[in-house]
Amino acid sequence: MIIASWNVNSIAVRLPHVLDWLAAVNPDVLCLQETKSVDEKFPREAFEKAGYHAEFFGEKTYNGVAIISKEAPSRVQKGFIGDGAADSKRLLEAQFGPVTVVDVYIPNGSEVGSEKYSYKMSWLEKLREHLSGAHSPDKMLVVCGDYNIAPDDRDVYDPAEWGEQILCSPGERSALENVRAWGLTDTFRIHEQAAGHFSWWDYRQAAFRRNMGLRIDHIWATAPLAELCTRSWIDKAPRKLEKPSDHAPVAAEFRV
Repeated sequence: MIIASWNVNSIAVRLPHVLDWLAAVNPDVLCLQETKSVDEKFPREAFEKAGYHAEFFGEKTYNGVAIISKEAPSRVQKGFIGDGAADSKRLLEAQFGPVTVVDVYIPNGSEVGSEKYSYKMSWLEKLREHLSGAHSPDKMLVVCGDYNIAPDDRDVYDPAEWGEQILCSPGERSALENVRAWGLTDTFRIHEQAAGHFSWWDYRQAAFRRNMGLRIDHIWATAPLAELCTRSWIDKAPRKLEKPSDHAPVAAEFRV
């Protein structure tokens, strides 16, 4: 079972890239973030024509998540449990047999100390509460998405420069560690320990060509699923295309 994640930075703009990638990689589940599409305009038909089912939870211009899958899920949850307002379209989860897939688009936070930073920290706390209240680390579950946090210095092209900045600050890393401690394992680090592997590169300063990136897109799994992870990788090929997303897709394969 291949589970993948990709911040597409507008599904309307990146749809051809996504469809081509589905055809090439053939994942069972693809979690999308930053779709920037209201549900009425999400390109469901294009995915159905490609042989995929689509669940989506979006809004105009900002945010938005979607789960594209070969099989229709048996259960879908939009937003945190008990969040009637579904405070921004940033979480979508779906059940596929014994596997729960949680698709998250964690807030960026803007800059350390800002109101948006405080919102990011509270959102991470709500994510931990959601996992604790609705799920068990003893069950098969993955949290996929754009975490907007590089977990450690190996995930940053210049740790000295980024050390106190947004996406890398100690506060963010501590809050993310609290989520991980619920019972999640970074599948990429099961197979690769070296530094210098990134999933996001700024559009500016020829950052991709110079490999000035961060690894902020992740697939974290509970122990019962992590034990079945046979590989986990970052596919940089779509980042080389014309008009790419600034993120590359990440993927993990499980012997399920």
